[in-house]
Amino acid sequence: MSEEAAGEGRVRVVGTAHVSADSIREVEDAIEEDRPDVVAVELDEGRYRSMKGGTPDDIEPGDLLRGNTVFQFIAYWMLSYVQAQLGERFDVEPGADMLAAVETAEELGIDVALVDRDIQETMQRFWSRMSLIEKLQMVGGLAFGLGDVRGVGVVLGLLLGFFIGPVVAVFGGGLGIGMPILARVTGGVVVAVAAGALVWILGAAALDAEDRALAAVGVGVALGGVVGFGLGVADPLVASLSPFLVRIVGSMALGLLTGVTLGTAAGVVVGAFGGGAGDDVEDIDMSRMTDTDVVSAMMEEFRAFSPGGAEALIDERDAYIAHRLVGLRQSGANVVAVVGAGHREGIERYLEHPKELPPMASLTGTTAGRFPWGKIVGTLISLVAVGSFVLLALSTVGNSALIRLFLAWFLINGVFAAGLAKAAGSRWLSALVGGAVAWMTSINPLLAPGWFTGYMELRHTPVNVSDIGRLNELLSDEERPLGELVSEMFDVPLFRLIMVVAATNVGSIIASLLFLAYVLPLFALDLGGAEGITRLMLEGARNGWDIVWSALVGGS
Repeated sequence: MSEEAAGEGRVRVVGTAHVSADSIREVEDAIEEDRPDVVAVELDEGRYRSMKGGTPDDIEPGDLLRGNTVFQFIAYWMLSYVQAQLGERFDVEPGADMLAAVETAEELGIDVALVDRDIQETMQRFWSRMSLIEKLQMVGGLAFGLGDVRGVGVVLGLLLGFFIGPVVAVFGGGLGIGMPILARVTGGVVVAVAAGALVWILGAAALDAEDRALAAVGVGVALGGVVGFGLGVADPLVASLSPFLVRIVGSMALGLLTGVTLGTAAGVVVGAFGGGAGDDVEDIDMSRMTDTDVVSAMMEEFRAFSPGGAEALIDERDAYIAHRLVGLRQSGANVVAVVGAGHREGIERYLEHPKELPPMASLTGTTAGRFPWGKIVGTLISLVAVGSFVLLALSTVGNSALIRLFLAWFLINGVFAAGLAKAAGSRWLSALVGGAVAWMTSINPLLAPGWFTGYMELRHTPVNVSDIGRLNELLSDEERPLGELVSEMFDVPLFRLIMVVAATNVGSIIASLLFLAYVLPLFALDLGGAEGITRLMLEGARNGWDIVWSALVGGS
């Protein structure tokens, strides 16, 4: 209870656990006992409308695709999923305490005040306050909670393979991996792809998608290793390919094979020692849940490695809600405020010492967050890439070489961006649009090809916040087979859109790395290696300076 001077109202803060049945009774009793003028609840307009059974607004394309909003939805989904899991574990609907407060107030004819900050604004501030490492840890934690740790190891191994492949391509000769070995490996890849495609086509009538994919991969790898690499059946075909292509395909295959092997082995070891996702819900004591609400409890753990994120999700909301309650109190209203127990202490402290409240303007709107090192580094890389191309264009390297370089940049970006977008479930037109602009967005840190793919997708399929509830329902079904689970998750528009946008961007990033790691070094070898490239760039710089100097002298 917090009271002020005569003439002002009073505020009683009721702290609840959002999934506690006891909290529901406590809320109802407090409102019926006090009969306040206003019942204030820890809800914003959107969550209130959703809780009352209203239809959530369709998410505008600009709001969803601008900046880091996709990642904010991932963060929001994660928080929502944790709370939904707890609610199912204890057989209480998440948010039932807030619903009880609203319904009790309506039954007694008491006004209801929504005093929490908009959830999207909160998630934007939460996301922007976190460092890159903290974001990766949070999203990685969600990934480990959704999949088998060995599967995660395979995925991480694939990513590792993209970094091992360039090392093999550039330095393989010194390691004993010359063109004969790369040619055999390329032959194995050719056989593996052909065999896998054949199994995929012929198995359509007899196998489901998951079994067909496993069969295609298994048969393809086996035949590629034995028939292609071991027996050299594809050697005549490989001999007709350019050495440049053989070097790229062979080194990439070796890199991916090494990465997947290491990742799978690491996943097996971690899984054997209990490193998979645990079910912390079983260890929660309901008698202790009234001391902190679900979201705040998890965020308090985040505070150790993300003080900024916890500040946005907990501390700022304490101050925001306290501002609203102080305003109600100063208007003379008697208030029962129903909030998560994790917010109670901070709110009551501000109610007792309102002069300590930070300005309301500092608690609303977007925030720039941490120093944008990522954007700065990305901009510098873009400037270096464009500058290098300009210097080469000003040298005597020749137009044909520059055209080949640009076409390689365009094609590799387009193929990877469009291919991964289509694999994630996009329409062909959306994938092709993302692939067509990937070469340009790769050198512009202010743009992302996924935005274009996402806009095209949203023209056909709108998404809304209720999709998160559907995702939580799917993820809470522990009996559902993995293949069916993934398939149904992709049927949820929000999840499919997020995956399409992310896959397009990831494809462009992979393509850029491959271009820098493969194409440029091999292109440099054709021009005399690092020494030759340096000479041409210096020549281009001199020619460029001559052009500028001539223009200045001629103009004067």
